[in-house]
Amino acid sequence: MKHLSYKHKIFAYFFTIFAIFTAGLVIFEQKREETEKQKSLENILDNEAEQIHSYIKSNQLVTENISRISEIVPLFPKELRITIINRQGKVIFDNDIDNLNIAENHLNRPEIQESLTQPFGSYIHLSATLGTPFFYYAKLFDNQYFIRTSLPYNTKTKNSLKADKVFIYFSLGAFLVGLLLLNYVSNRFAKSISQLREFALLAEQGESLPEKIEFQDDELGEIGQKIHQIFEKLQKNQQLLSLQAEKLRRHLQYLEEGLCLFTEKREKVYANTHFIQYLNFIIDGANLDIHTVFNNDSFREVQNFLNSFGKSKKFNTQISKNGKIFQIQVLIFEDNSFEISIRDVSALEKRRLMKQEMTNSIAHELRTPVTSLRAFLETLNEQNLPESTQKQFINRSYMQAVRLSELIEDITLITKLEEASSRFSLDEINIFSLLEELKTDLKNLLKKNRNDLHLEIDANLTVKGNYTLLYSIFRNLLENTMAYAGEGAEIHVRNYFEDSNYHYFSYFDTGKGVDEKYLSRLFERFYRINEGRGRDSGGSGLGLSIVKNAVLFHQGEIQVKNRAGGGLEFLFTLKKQKIRH
Repeated sequence: MKHLSYKHKIFAYFFTIFAIFTAGLVIFEQKREETEKQKSLENILDNEAEQIHSYIKSNQLVTENISRISEIVPLFPKELRITIINRQGKVIFDNDIDNLNIAENHLNRPEIQESLTQPFGSYIHLSATLGTPFFYYAKLFDNQYFIRTSLPYNTKTKNSLKADKVFIYFSLGAFLVGLLLLNYVSNRFAKSISQLREFALLAEQGESLPEKIEFQDDELGEIGQKIHQIFEKLQKNQQLLSLQAEKLRRHLQYLEEGLCLFTEKREKVYANTHFIQYLNFIIDGANLDIHTVFNNDSFREVQNFLNSFGKSKKFNTQISKNGKIFQIQVLIFEDNSFEISIRDVSALEKRRLMKQEMTNSIAHELRTPVTSLRAFLETLNEQNLPESTQKQFINRSYMQAVRLSELIEDITLITKLEEASSRFSLDEINIFSLLEELKTDLKNLLKKNRNDLHLEIDANLTVKGNYTLLYSIFRNLLENTMAYAGEGAEIHVRNYFEDSNYHYFSYFDTGKGVDEKYLSRLFERFYRINEGRGRDSGGSGLGLSIVKNAVLFHQGEIQVKNRAGGGLEFLFTLKKQKIRH
């Protein structure tokens, strides 16, 4: 079609489509009509089989008397062949065979096999006994015997199953009329397309367009007129775009964040002044070559990411240099071009370190009583108590003190969870066993507050995570309930769902709940609803912050809400993850 005119191409395309559609429609209709006629014939044979079955049942014919069916054979069409086959495939009656002993076993006949799994079976094949083809219809009755009715597959039967040719002739007539209409339409299309082509050539060559172009009075002509108007608007928008691009360049130039854009081949597209300044500050030089970022050792992590990034399209790191801290971010775009931004976060980092120092101070306050408790238990271990009782009590208390000491170390590292997560080891943790141990550890407190702890956890549920952090999640939630929910509150912990990625947990109590205005701040560090509470009643304000950070460490999410029936509910997830060695 390369050298054909547009008119002939349109005609050829639509002719092909129309011909395929017409042929498909004819074939579909012929097949449908043949199917309907076959169903009609099957219905006739089914009706006759049902009459035979009704006769057998009403006369209570058994195998020895099945030959009595010959009494009703004259009531059916002369060419109808009736065959009765028992469940084992043996022919026990056939109105066309005098000696049934010559008949083969019929259990493997296609129509018989189909009737074993379907309501009925039908097939056309040659009769092994009579040597002529038949249209067979078989049906299993009472799971005892098959009734097979069939007609000779002769010219009469074949014609009754063929589709009429009226639709073919009608379709051919419609196809010829369609060709005439197609020729008329293609002529109109070709004329309008020629006008559009001339307009496109003028626009491509950049020649000035006439203010008004006469297009043909049809839909394509209207489209051409609209394109002409759009082209005029496009020229105006290009001017506005150039103006906006200049504004953007000025904005990036004065942006306090250093920004540089690169192509996939690491060719510079744009770099603002701050990027050059921050770059030179980091490399201790005065260099205008932006590509230094790809070979200087200070940017080694950035270079490693750009050399091996996969699905991850974003990378963040920090560089400390000359008393300043810079946040470096790399973003990869869909076309593999990328941007590198440098932001001075020294002030933000200073505030973070101050907050970390506050956390360390609280850890120091907690460490003193724990150390005393540990020394007390070591002394108590030397008293003259029964050895079994002494060891059981002291060892449990001692291990609890050690666990509290380890928890204090974890509190010191809360702010480092996102930056140094490798410091926490991952193991297979049985959640039910962990909760049972926690229940034992807090047995006296639960009894004192008259709190009933209900565990709806699968005994075999394991999570790949850090034991200390998982323990701290549930312990802090329990201590929060015992501190604020009120005496007698029930506590429920359940693993209500899991999918291929997460375990889903619900922790709730039947206590007082929390005023809605405080819910959004419950996970903030050092936040207490009542600032006047002392440590014994209100805690350090870190409990729920520890919970949130521990959940985030396990790549989960946590939310809190008041329950409709009263009390507070925490919903959180723990990601299913593989342990890396």
